[in-house]
Amino acid sequence: METHVLPQKSSVDKARSSIIATLSDEPRDDATCKDVISALTQGLNQASLSSRYYGFVIGGATPISRFADNKVTEFDQNVHVHLPDETIATDIEHAASKMLCDLVNLDPQKWTHRIFTTGATASNVVGLALGREHVIRQAGLRENADGSLPSVAQLGLLRATRLANVDEIQILTTVPHSSIRKAAALVGLGHQSVKDVGRDGAAEKHLFDFDKLELELQKSNTASIIAVSACEVNTGLFATRGADDFGTLRLMADKYGAWIHVDAAIGLLARVLLGRKGTAPQWAEYEKIMAGVEGLELADSIGGDAHKLFNVPYDCGILLSRHLSLAQAVFQNPGAAYLSTSTSKTNTNINTNNSAAMPSPLNIGIENSRRFRALPVYANLIRYGRAGYEDILLRQIELAREIARFILQHDAYELLPPLESSTIPASEARHRDDERTVENKRLEDVFMIVCFRAVDDGLNGRLADAIKKTHRVYVSGTSFHGAPAVRFAVSNYQVNVDEDLTCIKEVLNEVAHSNQ
Repeated sequence: METHVLPQKSSVDKARSSIIATLSDEPRDDATCKDVISALTQGLNQASLSSRYYGFVIGGATPISRFADNKVTEFDQNVHVHLPDETIATDIEHAASKMLCDLVNLDPQKWTHRIFTTGATASNVVGLALGREHVIRQAGLRENADGSLPSVAQLGLLRATRLANVDEIQILTTVPHSSIRKAAALVGLGHQSVKDVGRDGAAEKHLFDFDKLELELQKSNTASIIAVSACEVNTGLFATRGADDFGTLRLMADKYGAWIHVDAAIGLLARVLLGRKGTAPQWAEYEKIMAGVEGLELADSIGGDAHKLFNVPYDCGILLSRHLSLAQAVFQNPGAAYLSTSTSKTNTNINTNNSAAMPSPLNIGIENSRRFRALPVYANLIRYGRAGYEDILLRQIELAREIARFILQHDAYELLPPLESSTIPASEARHRDDERTVENKRLEDVFMIVCFRAVDDGLNGRLADAIKKTHRVYVSGTSFHGAPAVRFAVSNYQVNVDEDLTCIKEVLNEVAHSNQ
């Protein structure tokens, strides 16, 4: 029996009518409450249960991660203070974050600040807060002959910027996710601090224009954070093309005292492929994806989302940085003796095998109260390992590319960005390549995201709803260059390329024919 990714409207309406919104005077028994909750779930979508839910980059939750998440609820650990004589929760979080670094080819001995957050937005908040502290310190070093370092964490934003002679902190990026703007507001920099330094024209606007970037970095009385998008949410394209691009960013950041933060909510897991680079001819088709995440080890901080391609339940993000002492300066929880560790010795070298040396998570991240969200990540890492995650990722990429191929060949639909506006030079768009077709080259840009539109404007305006009304495939509506568009986000661990693609083709054909 085919799984529907959305409940029928009648089920939604029935479940909604069952919502109890009035507080009772007396308790209800457990059995009654379980029946109520079971009835209400009939009005929920099956984002985690179906491989054909392609909205919002929801990875789904593997069976082992759901098991672990139930244990998290059962034991209800508050993983905020490192208490090595009382619980191993922080030891597990340390092990999970270390293995995660190993999985994505980042040296855990260098990426010493590792924290699990509520999601990529929170990770971006942490990354920008670190960047804000760093760039003000760097400006203070240049400004103050006595070598004093103004600190936003200690003095507040207004006083610290004044002492550093900084009038503006800007975030320089290309096609940023909305969470970067939200994070900018939360750390006191504001939405308008986010500035686009992408290349001109639709074909390459996701890439950095290094001349524009340097002009911004040179501005007087201005401190800068460089935000790199590792897989842009609408097109799936990367802001850098290889280690050389990232090396250029690093040189500029060091020259002008900037901080580099990577928003890798979608793209981080692509680094699992780097170990395959150049090992066999068949891996050449992934070179563009590998290039998009090469050089990330040169960044200062990286934000990720474990409830996307890492396929754990929601409420789990990732923040990695190479600056543990800076994190402690920003996030230290001051003046709360009852939150101190039970060990008398303070040692912040988290790479030692000595459990007592780990920092308390509340001193390197936002939260004082934290769910034990590392356990589902740990469960997936020990269950799947490098080969298992690689297998999941390759199936996801293959399905995304086959969807894109079908759209390219379909008279009723147009792949976005258009072929003429893609990263393929115009000369190649007009002539057949000796070894590979232009179509195949275009498909090599495809990672997880497939953005497209209907050729007919009338259908295009209702395309997302028409697809969702089949209850067989779920997609997200979006906008591309101010016009409606639709996005597939392939991220569920259950991907079956043949079965899922057959269903998708049937649905897209059905929707196209219904417009005739």
